[in-house]
Amino acid sequence: MFSHILVPTDGSDQAMHAAEIGIDLARSLGARIYAFHVLAPLAAVAYFSDVIRHREDSHTERAVTRAQQRLAEIEAMANQAGVACHGGYAFDHRPYTAIVGAAKMQHCDLIVMSMHGYATLDRMLLGSETNRVLGCCDIPVLVCH
Repeated sequence: MFSHILVPTDGSDQAMHAAEIGIDLARSLGARIYAFHVLAPLAAVAYFSDVIRHREDSHTERAVTRAQQRLAEIEAMANQAGVACHGGYAFDHRPYTAIVGAAKMQHCDLIVMSMHGYATLDRMLLGSETNRVLGCCDIPVLVCH
């Protein structure tokens, strides 16, 4: 049925809950997991101010470290469940396009992701990342709430 499941994370409790569901599903299907985190790139002015000041702990380095920690949490959960897992991250202003792109690049056949909160007027008008993934993805998406 499904052999490679993408689990996007932002480190939130909802995303970790979706990761647990994805890992349980992968274990029952004999599938593997690709954990994925999207980082928001800094605006050019802020980026260059980090470069000019030669900060040792630049925004980019801190963001990558946080992403690696979040991915390591999912990898540890998967390893404990006996599920093969690896992960990656990308910088993108539009997380939904990065998620769909990673799913295609990694040849994933299912995305398991969370939806934060309930549908409110602003979400219906503006959309959430989950809604955007659903709207532009031809890969099945399991939405965990």
